[in-house]
Amino acid sequence: MSDTIVFDVDDTLVDTNYHHAIAWYRAFRGAGVTPALWRIHRAIGMGGDKLVGAVGGQQLEDSQGDDLRAAWTVEYNKLIGEVQPFEGATDLLREVRERGVRVVLASSGQRSHVDHYLDLLDARKLADDWTTSEDAEETKPAPDLVQTALAKVGAGEAVMVGGSTWDAAAAERAGVPSFAC
Repeated sequence: MSDTIVFDVDDTLVDTNYHHAIAWYRAFRGAGVTPALWRIHRAIGMGGDKLVGAVGGQQLEDSQGDDLRAAWTVEYNKLIGEVQPFEGATDLLREVRERGVRVVLASSGQRSHVDHYLDLLDARKLADDWTTSEDAEETKPAPDLVQTALAKVGAGEAVMVGGSTWDAAAAERAGVPSFAC
């Protein structure tokens, strides 16, 4: 029996996928690159340090990666006020806690974004701990974030719930079973 559930936040508890995709699209367009939106959407969930190269190629990453990530932040900050939790997300966290299972939120999002999501979900009271982009050296699909989340709560047996293939890959690399929502 698992004593801990690691929940991804973006696209699992809060409905952000399309906001992220649009923000990335606008950032790429601002740099004179127009990838198909479906290519960006497919990459959502991996770290921004990997997304630029996955969508636009290594040459674009090398030449404009940091500028694109900065532009993404500007664009996403314009949209974050529209982000809402998925229906039942807060109730799910509450139910897991009431059953005596530890809740840890594993987000690779920027601290200010994660703070916003925690407030939306009332998760500061419901989660035992959480992560941000500052907590992992390497982003998903690397296992760093999952491992850090588990270490923060001293997890024994854990499972991960995520909304992207990148969540499942990170969990697998961390040796944790995962479930997609």
